[in-house]
Amino acid sequence: MKRANRLSRSRDFDAVYRQGRSVSSRFLVLYWFGQEEPAAPRFGLSVPKAVGNAVARNKLKRQLREVWHARLDRVPAGRDYVLIVRPGVAEAATANGFDWLGERVDEVLAMTQAAA
Repeated sequence: MKRANRLSRSRDFDAVYRQGRSVSSRFLVLYWFGQEEPAAPRFGLSVPKAVGNAVARNKLKRQLREVWHARLDRVPAGRDYVLIVRPGVAEAATANGFDWLGERVDEVLAMTQAAA
């Protein structure tokens, strides 16, 4: 993912958490917040240790970045997003496949547009 599309600073994550809105599903929580200067959408990812060991978490992160990158053209510009993964996603993604994971991301993205 390009640098322009990534959230990397702690203060950016904090701003999204504190001032943004959120939607959640069984497996994912998505926070979003409008950027001060409208630009390309930026994405941050949080995969807590409760999700699994380091190998499982890193695999899930790679998959979610790929899913997000494929949907970047459908995501509204001018927002920062933080996707938080809930426990159980790694096992479900392994059992159901990569397309299933994409459907879960589409689900929370649709909720953000309905809530906006």
